[in-house]
Amino acid sequence: MAEQNGQYALELRGISKRFGRVRANDDINLGVKAGDIHGIIGENGAGKSTLVSIIYGFYTADSGEMLINGQPVTIQNSQQAIAAGIGMVHQHFMLVDNFTALENIMLGAEGGSLLKEGEQQVRARLLELAQTYGLEVPLDTPVEALSLGVQQRIEILKALYRQARILILDEPTGVLTPQETDDLFKILNTLRDDGVTILLITHKLREIMAITDHVSVMRHGKMVADRATAQTSAAELAELMVGRKIKQQLERQAQAPGQTLLQVDKLTVIDHKVRRVKEVSLSVAAGEIVGIAGVSGNGQSELLQALAGILPFQAGSVQLGETRITPQQRKTPDELRALGMAHVPEDRHRMGLVLPFAAYQSAILGYQDQPRYNNRLTLKQHYMLDEYSERAELFDIRPRDERLSCSNFSGGNQQKIVLAREFQADPSVLLIGQPTRGVDIGAIEFIHQQIMAMRNAGKGILLVSVELDEIMTLADRILVMCDGLITGEVSHADANERSLGLMMANATQEASA
Repeated sequence: MAEQNGQYALELRGISKRFGRVRANDDINLGVKAGDIHGIIGENGAGKSTLVSIIYGFYTADSGEMLINGQPVTIQNSQQAIAAGIGMVHQHFMLVDNFTALENIMLGAEGGSLLKEGEQQVRARLLELAQTYGLEVPLDTPVEALSLGVQQRIEILKALYRQARILILDEPTGVLTPQETDDLFKILNTLRDDGVTILLITHKLREIMAITDHVSVMRHGKMVADRATAQTSAAELAELMVGRKIKQQLERQAQAPGQTLLQVDKLTVIDHKVRRVKEVSLSVAAGEIVGIAGVSGNGQSELLQALAGILPFQAGSVQLGETRITPQQRKTPDELRALGMAHVPEDRHRMGLVLPFAAYQSAILGYQDQPRYNNRLTLKQHYMLDEYSERAELFDIRPRDERLSCSNFSGGNQQKIVLAREFQADPSVLLIGQPTRGVDIGAIEFIHQQIMAMRNAGKGILLVSVELDEIMTLADRILVMCDGLITGEVSHADANERSLGLMMANATQEASA
């Protein structure tokens, strides 16, 4: 592999890596041109994260070599990667929450024999970098008080301060709002214009088409294609990722909604002394998907958690079938499950799984006291294992190893474990938060099909997603939520990004009209 001018900023030759019987990377060749934004896409489990972990020194390749600016390098840890001019922004940020932005950036690179002198030097350099690349951040504010978009800027500043000229971003938009994503793309374009080489790991084809110069496709541990972005299409890349054509449209059965299964009346949720949900009213009928659209952080999470019995609500009421729930007559999540409600939480790591648990153990969380799993003294291991095997086959959870720790599954397969658990409980009402967050296109197609199958089977579904395409694809009715308020409603037939965007942008006017 040779670049036209004879040299790549980053080149991989014959990189292979095994984990036991699994060949995560299989003879990978990759060339990244200097000053390009180069995308790497592939399904979860395709080997993308393993590959960038080798580049950044978290793993050592079993075979192959790496070159930077045409010179062979050996990178066995992140310190060596940083010394070679490589920086990485991880999907889950590596920041100390109660440290300020400045302290986080200084950590491990204080810059002087005296801390005060080092701080002055770091601050001056960061101000220079911020002005050059549009990376302004409040340096003296604790990270925990900053938005995820600003935290990501801090991670980029950390890498640039350490003189990175090759910047790896792993799923950088997975936790960002659309506005923050736009801001990130502006920053990346500025970095590219200054000669920084960017390696972008993502599963979002729209982002690949919007921001990259070149794209490489991985499937089952192999590099299967390399394209100039201008000479390919989202449809071709999708097919290369999964090895088959992806359906562009989801089959929707025409059916009238049935009886109302969930009725929410003037619900108010106060969390940490802030009114997160403000007198929200909505209903969900049998055979209906009601979607809630909006920018993350506008009360959707608290609404779902209150309905699932995780957060208390301070005013209003909820009618679930024949059961009325009020602030004085609360129901626990266990009691709500017994009444026919299931909940797929937005954060599968914090609320959906216990990551150190084996897959078959996380697959019964919340249901472990049921007689089919529990004989009062011990859990019925053989039943749990057999049931998990059936679910893994039905939901195509890979790998099939039921005893593998949940932390060792890709994001898409972790999500399938949660979805299989809640869907197979056969609820009448499903609460689903961000069903495809951090999930690749093949798994997205499968998850959407499963959600639609539940709808067609007469379940009532309340769906929260920040992905407008997802909401418009799945929902029969769409509610827009902003600042804790429902600010608009539109039917599936009438929904488009412009109308939803206007409702989101004009939330205050809509609410007061």
